[in-house]
Amino acid sequence: MNTQKLKEKLYIIIFEADTFWGKTFDIALLIAILLSIVTVSLESVQSLSNAYQTYFDVLEWGLTILFTLEYMLRLWITPKKRKYVFSFFGIIDLLSTLPTYLGLFLTGAHSLIVLRSFRLLRIFRIFKLARFVGEASQLRQALKASRPKITIFITAVSIIVVIMGTIMYLVEGGENGFTSIPRSIYWAIVTLTTVGYGDIAPVTVMGQSIAALIMILGYAIIAVPTGIVTAEIGKSMYQSNVGNSKKCENCAHLETDFNANYCKNCGSEF
Repeated sequence: MNTQKLKEKLYIIIFEADTFWGKTFDIALLIAILLSIVTVSLESVQSLSNAYQTYFDVLEWGLTILFTLEYMLRLWITPKKRKYVFSFFGIIDLLSTLPTYLGLFLTGAHSLIVLRSFRLLRIFRIFKLARFVGEASQLRQALKASRPKITIFITAVSIIVVIMGTIMYLVEGGENGFTSIPRSIYWAIVTLTTVGYGDIAPVTVMGQSIAALIMILGYAIIAVPTGIVTAEIGKSMYQSNVGNSKKCENCAHLETDFNANYCKNCGSEF
């Protein structure tokens, strides 16, 4: 087997998931990613880190070598190397291997904090899970289609919080914690999103009335982007079903159930 044929076969296994070996590779990679995430999470527990640090280090180095080989293999077999290197998954694949290697060069007492920060970057491996979610493309299309409406919605919300924050600054004043318009806008955002930290609260009757109005308005505002995205997802699913539908030759009925063998309208066989 020559090099080109080997690359083609490995490309099907690594970049495609329609074959047995492709699915096997994806499952093995998925297990490795989840194991890495669990390792990073458990290592952050001080008691476990003190007791099992050696095991964590061995496991981390094993996973790092595995992900490094995977990255180098992907880089070797892909025909468009530059495109892969600068793609989202290419950057994530690289980031998932760098922290452990950087730890070899960051030594000394003053670099321990920086070293821990770099090691925490290993959590980026969780983004590698995105390649296993087949519905991600449909969600991405829905978000892209919703972008103009979401932009208008965010603009309207921004205007509301600026106006409400300014009104609260005038009503409550600095003696009640609303010391500036930006701080009052911060309070309006916290209240509108129904977070309610409680670090600033209105004291006057007028301020409390305005706060109650913003709280009620917050529930309606939270539902708007959800409805917009849900509508776009439903539209995308409908268009997908119509695109995959079968047309009955007898009554011209469009059947969206791809597995249907008979027309639901007239009963004719497809």
